[in-house]
Amino acid sequence: MNGMTRPTSASKNPLLTDWTGPFGLPPLPAIKPEHFRPAFDRALAAHRAEIGTISANPAAPSFDNTIEALEKSGHDLDRVSNVFFVLAGADTGDEIEAVEREVSPLLARHSNALYLDRVLYARIAALYGRRATLGLTAEQARVLDRYHTRFVRAGAALDKPAQDRLATINERLASLGTQFGQNVLADEKAYALVLEEGDLAGLPDFARAAACAAAEERGHASKYAITLARSSCESFLQFSSRRDLREKIFQAWIKRGENGGATDNKAIIAEMVRLRAERAKLLGFADFAHYRLDDAMAKTPAAVRDLLDGQASAFEHDLRGGDALSGDPGGGGFAGFCSEPSQKGSG
Repeated sequence: MNGMTRPTSASKNPLLTDWTGPFGLPPLPAIKPEHFRPAFDRALAAHRAEIGTISANPAAPSFDNTIEALEKSGHDLDRVSNVFFVLAGADTGDEIEAVEREVSPLLARHSNALYLDRVLYARIAALYGRRATLGLTAEQARVLDRYHTRFVRAGAALDKPAQDRLATINERLASLGTQFGQNVLADEKAYALVLEEGDLAGLPDFARAAACAAAEERGHASKYAITLARSSCESFLQFSSRRDLREKIFQAWIKRGENGGATDNKAIIAEMVRLRAERAKLLGFADFAHYRLDDAMAKTPAAVRDLLDGQASAFEHDLRGGDALSGDPGGGGFAGFCSEPSQKGSG
């Protein structure tokens, strides 16, 4: 796998052993990038076996042998996935990103196999159809409802050709989503605004120290660097008195993945939009917005628009009325925030 050596046995892979640390935490210092793919392979195989057992159960479906069994399945996969995606989000690198590109379509394929399992869905649908007669607690009824909804929204009730197309779309979207995120991260890591002492007006001591350390890490001794890491750029946007420099940082932040070249996301976005629209139509929705919101509180795009329009009207009314939100010049209200940043915490 991309030149990485895989462990030869579970005993050498900390992801596949019992975690004996405080609160059952994983042994993070011992976990290496090369441990993840073998751990995913084993956890996926274990979950497939569990799902197969539930699906093939000759007994009539019950809450215990179907829904509760599903709830208890996938323990190893949850453990491995949770550790991996925490590291991929907080402490990534080339090797972790390579693993992420490999496992994203694998996980999408696994999800397809689960949610498009016709026999398994038939068990869930049978339970859902007679849910009022099962004597379920409120919690059990809710869990059954969520499983039925998730399977239907994943395409379990579609015919085979539609399911096959949906599975292809899901795998492609998983790969595109991973590439999208990694492109944004690449642009984020590549950017640094190198500054002089005179450019730091308004910055508190902690932000100056962090900018100094960031510059030294990048080979700019005796200078300061603002990066697109949230702890760096958000502090700068909040405290800096230099509107021109704040604009540079803000523009760099919003243009991650939109700078041309290998990390540009425009083509990826266009393909994702097309595939999301196709998936929504396969599932019986007018478009992706209707699909996405159907299982949310708002339910429809029109309801979301009404909510936003109502908030905008109230906001405009508050600004016209000159209340605390618009603020007096020194009050730190919205108008003050837009014009100049807060100086709280500056040293």
